[in-house]
Amino acid sequence: MQISPQISPPLYKPRYKPGQVICGSGLTVIVTGWTLRQAIAKRLAPSDYAAIGQLYSPTRGISVLVRNLLCNPHVRHLIAIAATQEDRNAGGCACVRDFFEQGVTPGQTETGRDCWRIKSEINGFLDREIPLDAIAQLRANVQCHFVTSTREACDLAKQIAQKLAATGAIAPPWGTPQEFPIETSSTTTRPGPRYGHRIAGRTIADTWVKILHRIESTGTVRPTAYDGQWQELIDLVAVVSNEPRGLHFPEPNFLPVSGDFLAEYSGQILDDLPDAAKSQDGVKYTYGQRLRSWFNTDQIEQTIERLTRDRHSARAVMSLWDAQADGAGNSSPPCLNHIWVRIADDVLSLTATFRSNDMFGAWVANAMGLRMLQEHITDAIADRSGLPLQLGPLITISQSAHIYDDCWDNARRTIADHYPRVCGDRQFGDPTGSFLIAVRSGEIAIEQLTPGSGEVVECFSGKTAKRVYQQLAASSPALETEHALYLGTELQKAELALQHPKQFRYEQDKALYVIN
Repeated sequence: MQISPQISPPLYKPRYKPGQVICGSGLTVIVTGWTLRQAIAKRLAPSDYAAIGQLYSPTRGISVLVRNLLCNPHVRHLIAIAATQEDRNAGGCACVRDFFEQGVTPGQTETGRDCWRIKSEINGFLDREIPLDAIAQLRANVQCHFVTSTREACDLAKQIAQKLAATGAIAPPWGTPQEFPIETSSTTTRPGPRYGHRIAGRTIADTWVKILHRIESTGTVRPTAYDGQWQELIDLVAVVSNEPRGLHFPEPNFLPVSGDFLAEYSGQILDDLPDAAKSQDGVKYTYGQRLRSWFNTDQIEQTIERLTRDRHSARAVMSLWDAQADGAGNSSPPCLNHIWVRIADDVLSLTATFRSNDMFGAWVANAMGLRMLQEHITDAIADRSGLPLQLGPLITISQSAHIYDDCWDNARRTIADHYPRVCGDRQFGDPTGSFLIAVRSGEIAIEQLTPGSGEVVECFSGKTAKRVYQQLAASSPALETEHALYLGTELQKAELALQHPKQFRYEQDKALYVIN
């Protein structure tokens, strides 16, 4: 191989998502997975690496990585770190290894777009706009090293840099910088409120589909801190009323998580982080650590004890936000900030507040993990108190509820495939109650009945549909949308019968009776 007299390689120049990469002057790119890139950078000199970046998802990140490598052909080594449980769950770094070892094959993404699928048990792909010969050239000239600890990664990066320093010269780039067209996704937004949304569903799966539809329909598109865009709603409340014990997975499963994944993920919410992991540099906290030991208090156990002693307490609060650690300087503060547990009429509900929530990629796993926590608390209180306790609704409050731009196509496909079914699976039990409509004594009269016993709680009357629905809207602003629209059609029929008593007779839920 011809050796250049040049004693240092050029600086790494990331063409895509540059704000997510720490650049240096070496020959090695380090892919940290879920380990914080800053934790690796502080243990190395800039000459030890070309770039350090995180890879959260094999379907959303490897194509960007490959594009940036093709723009920087002086890079000769890549170190992929799979050091945490999150890395094993996501599989991103393992998929990078499989890419270099096994290559790609023609395929399609979940939305039907042509792509290069990585030959791996892990679902990962590259943009089809990248030519196959460029992929082959990259795989032939960049050596991939797969490691399972941050220490091993840093030692290896230093060894490669030391060999470069010992030779006093570097090999020339293995090619010329290459850029290729990139297909971008776009979205449209219909008018709608920006703040304060409520979505309800019986299961996590159905609620998720409704959430995606609401954001895709009316969310505001704005830039993110990650060199991209997201579509966002502010303060979205999701109420899951009847998620079964053990969790519900549709058949076939269209959710972005599986039962096997949840078995691993549940520990990140229910269990403390092992002592060995706590001391490992670059390993992020888990929600379980924040709940079990971060503040030197087991908040889950504290909640169980409090509600066992006093079922009526409104003080069963668990906090994950550390004002000192997270308020300034923490590059990755927790998204889940606050959990509140309440017992009412022997039913235990759990409300969780997220400051920032990836509703396509993370909300389902978040909700299922919280549901397992809710089950754990419910069963523990019932066992200790000896009193019956039912598992109630799960409520999440997502202050920034968003879908990232690289998930817009998948979100639209999910909505197209499943939203019509979710809408068609109607529920007829409006918590506001039911309404009996009649025409009598020259007026339209409505009686509002309780949803359970059917007792009359309020009456409304007027000579026009408008007069009655104005009273109804003022008295019952929480009416479900479909129920309100139904009442509007019935009131209009009643008004026609009132105005033309010799032609029509009104009877609720039936076509107007035409008098002969």
